[in-house]
Amino acid sequence: MKRSHLLYPLIIGAFALLTWLIIARGEKLPERAGTPLTNAVIQPAPAAPAAVDSNVFTGLLQHARHPLSILLMQIIVVLCATRVFGFLARKIKQPAVVGEIAAGIILGPSLLGWLSPAAMQAIFPAGSLPNLQFLSQIGLAFFMFIVGMELDISKVRQKAHDAVMISHASIIIPFFLGVCLAYFTYQRYAPLHVNFLSFALFMGIAMSVTAFPVLARIVQERGLTGTQLGSMAITCAAADDITAWGILAVVVAIVKSTGLLSAVATIGLALVFVLAMLLVVRPWLQRRMSRLTDTKTKVALGFFVLLIAGYLAEVIGIHLLFGAFLAGVIMPAEANIKQVLQDKLEDVSVVILLPIFFAFTGLRTQIGLLNEGHLWLVFAAIMLVAVAGKFAGSALTARVVGQPWPEALSIGALMNTRGLMELVVLNIGYDLGILTPQVFAMLVLMALLTTFMTGPLLDIINFSYAAGKQKALP
Repeated sequence: MKRSHLLYPLIIGAFALLTWLIIARGEKLPERAGTPLTNAVIQPAPAAPAAVDSNVFTGLLQHARHPLSILLMQIIVVLCATRVFGFLARKIKQPAVVGEIAAGIILGPSLLGWLSPAAMQAIFPAGSLPNLQFLSQIGLAFFMFIVGMELDISKVRQKAHDAVMISHASIIIPFFLGVCLAYFTYQRYAPLHVNFLSFALFMGIAMSVTAFPVLARIVQERGLTGTQLGSMAITCAAADDITAWGILAVVVAIVKSTGLLSAVATIGLALVFVLAMLLVVRPWLQRRMSRLTDTKTKVALGFFVLLIAGYLAEVIGIHLLFGAFLAGVIMPAEANIKQVLQDKLEDVSVVILLPIFFAFTGLRTQIGLLNEGHLWLVFAAIMLVAVAGKFAGSALTARVVGQPWPEALSIGALMNTRGLMELVVLNIGYDLGILTPQVFAMLVLMALLTTFMTGPLLDIINFSYAAGKQKALP
């Protein structure tokens, strides 16, 4: 038996035991008391409307203030900003998502609201935010459906042992470190009346996420798709995605439950839902798709499965996005429906709807709340835990299973990419009231910086080992 076969259960078991011990100890901490703070976006006072004398101008002003007009204006502003910043990000060899996340933050209270509260209120009035949120959720559901379709489970099976070991180590180690961080920050930085278990589980999952779509695009842009490094990194990220979303579904179920019985019931229903999708719906869908000849009917059936899966996931209590992701995973490849659905959805989702999600996240991110030195120390601790857990945990485990140091470090750098997937998790935690605006802002910044780090880290690793090889030559 290979040594790495024994290390896998030891690593997972040891960190799972340590995580349980921290949670058990943290459960004894006294719960915070007082008046709960709401996670509403701080909005500036509405600007007084300009006086107008003409009935024509008054009518135009009323039309401009119609909810649909405001939503269309917001979409135009968001698309312009994200396209510009996405272009600038690519110019400095960064994924476009880095610029798009930055654009969302800039449009929020962190910059636009600070420079011109009146302008922010005019573009993003408080009453319009629910419309923006619903639209962003639809975009995210489409995007998670695409992510599910992009996952190739056969690759995970082919490289099962090494990839799953690296992936699970890259989850359990940062998860444990996130729980440890929660233990030391709970009493001062957790929302009032949120119990330690909920806070600790979300901090753990926030440290554990890898952005599979961003990682796949970085691998493609760097010409690593056909290489051993590229295949291993994508396989690890795929296994990470499957595991992390499963854990997130369980965490959401526990957080939403009103007691132990409710949590067990929700997790039980979630397991039934997943098994039914994999063992019943997937075979039926394969048979049905293979018999259909009309592409429009196939697309309609794919959308129907997406909507039903999202609805059931939301009713069960494990979030719409998990249902959308699972619906994508079970889409049959044989009938070529995956490619058809991706072609129809990807442009609308990535180009139009996802930027709306970035803007909505930016409206929630208030970097100005980090106005004291101790808050930046907490942010530094979050960055240290995030990078140490994900980068170091993945790299060291990759080395243990036999990867050379350059490939192991590169896998660590790629797995440290968080991007959009992290923002999805953070927004779920924020909606559930588990994260305060301050902690939310810190974690959004962490997602942005860890994604930004990926390219420079890969360049440094390649340069260092290339220089080492040159020195070794006679």
